[in-house]
Amino acid sequence: MEDYTQEERYLKAKEQVKKLKEFYIHLSVYIIINVGLLLLIYSGYEIKINFWNFGTFFTPLGWGLGLAIHAIIVFGPNLSFIKHWENEKLNQFIKEEQQNNNQWE
Repeated sequence: MEDYTQEERYLKAKEQVKKLKEFYIHLSVYIIINVGLLLLIYSGYEIKINFWNFGTFFTPLGWGLGLAIHAIIVFGPNLSFIKHWENEKLNQFIKEEQQNNNQWE
């Protein structure tokens, strides 16, 4: 395992925060633009059933693929946060169960 200095750990954490921020901005812009775009397209159809075609959803699907790749780049290397969350939840439930058992004794 690599041994990092305090400054190296700080810089690495700062870079990860920057990547997360960029991803969440990307996600927010994706949602706002695509909801607006789909509402605009929907309002342009006189016969609303025509809205449901591939051309209508081409931009959100293509951009969504790019967003999914961005998510994999940002979260992929750090999937350890999921294991950490699982361990924290497991410990929480064990403590709650122990407290519940102690109440009835």
